[in-house]
Amino acid sequence: MPYLYVLVAIVLRLLPHPWNVTPMAAMFFFSGATFRSKRDSLLVPFAALLLSDFAVVHFLYKGTYAWFSPYTWAGFLIIGVIGWALRDRITLARVAAGSLAGSLLFFLITNFGVWASEGMYPHTWQGLTTCYIAALPFFRNSVLGDLAYTALMFGSYEWLRHRRMPVAAAAR
Repeated sequence: MPYLYVLVAIVLRLLPHPWNVTPMAAMFFFSGATFRSKRDSLLVPFAALLLSDFAVVHFLYKGTYAWFSPYTWAGFLIIGVIGWALRDRITLARVAAGSLAGSLLFFLITNFGVWASEGMYPHTWQGLTTCYIAALPFFRNSVLGDLAYTALMFGSYEWLRHRRMPVAAAAR
């Protein structure tokens, strides 16, 4: 069942949405926490991310943006690793804390990448600070989207698991 969440997340990403409000971080976090295989918990959402990146850039943006984004990909993979800490220990507090930690790390990693590789900001401490400050409006949207999609994924998953258990027990 967790694989279905990856598919739904990719479809949702391709639909119109506000800037930085996508289910991608939640998808990696959820996969890290729920997939049986740690390897698959990173590889499956990463493959889905690559395919959706390609689709977004080539079909939605008509190729006007580069689709190779190692800082973004690294940020998402780290969020998946954060999900590993929740394995068999999923609580509301841990899910909320993990989602917030993932949002913050993603913000720090990806904006460091903008500063380091894009040439938009001088390569000084002041340039890095300016880069992070300029990205704060996007961070707010990311946090809100990450929390909402994380709540939706983990909440629906737990609801479905508990709903299926009585049916399975009654069938015996």
